[in-house]
Amino acid sequence: MVTQEQRKRQLAREKFLRQQQRRTAARRKARARNAVIASVLGVILVGSLTLYTTGVLKDDKDDKANASSEASPSASPSAAKDPCEKAAAGSVKKLSWKKEPAVTIDKSADYTLKLATTCGEIDIALKTAAAPHTVNSFDFLANKGFFDHTKCHRLTTNGIYVLQCGDPTGSGSGGPGYTIPDENLKDKSLKDNVYPAGTVAMANTGQAHTGGSQFFLVYQDSQLPPSYTPFGTLSAEAMKVLKKIAAAGENTGAGDGAPNATVVINKATVTKS
Repeated sequence: MVTQEQRKRQLAREKFLRQQQRRTAARRKARARNAVIASVLGVILVGSLTLYTTGVLKDDKDDKANASSEASPSASPSAAKDPCEKAAAGSVKKLSWKKEPAVTIDKSADYTLKLATTCGEIDIALKTAAAPHTVNSFDFLANKGFFDHTKCHRLTTNGIYVLQCGDPTGSGSGGPGYTIPDENLKDKSLKDNVYPAGTVAMANTGQAHTGGSQFFLVYQDSQLPPSYTPFGTLSAEAMKVLKKIAAAGENTGAGDGAPNATVVINKATVTKS
């Protein structure tokens, strides 16, 4: 015969099991939802070229013309204070090459990418040995002045948290004319499909080995498939600059648009140390 105490224990166990089942089911649903959000936003972020050519994205000229009608008052660029300075005098160079430059960097040396922007200096320690083609390409492009006077054209604030730069056209469709291979996709920093805050990685069209000049800076842990070459790490001071830019928001109010902060790369420099 079951005693009253034994019955209480049995009921308690059953209650605990029900709670565990509900929690497990909730976690599964959350993971599935996050995976969908991350994959969709990942395509939006790094598939800029594909989306642009199908008309989903508009260039900066069209965005400015429609900003007042599409953005809510609270997310309007005019409603957000621009925390950045006026851009330095100069214009973007129209440069293009047919093939990737030969790898001439010292793969055993340390390199740093410095972005002197209107919002502050962004220093990036480059992962030379792990991503030599990527670092070599940035060294080549920076020396040619390719990034100078270019605008960081996209900020995402929902699902993934990145600032995207490196497009000389500012439309999301530009590049250097060549592509580079994917590298370092098994970097030890990428755990559970998360690009941690402080990561700098290459954008691409969603297909393998389609990186060009566009890259993104992660200001908050972001869930993305490991398909985008992680090639650098932001300094602590650079993270402060990036978070200042993110705090100003983007111009659509939907979590994906041009940053309200006017982020222009006045000068990009790669140095060997």
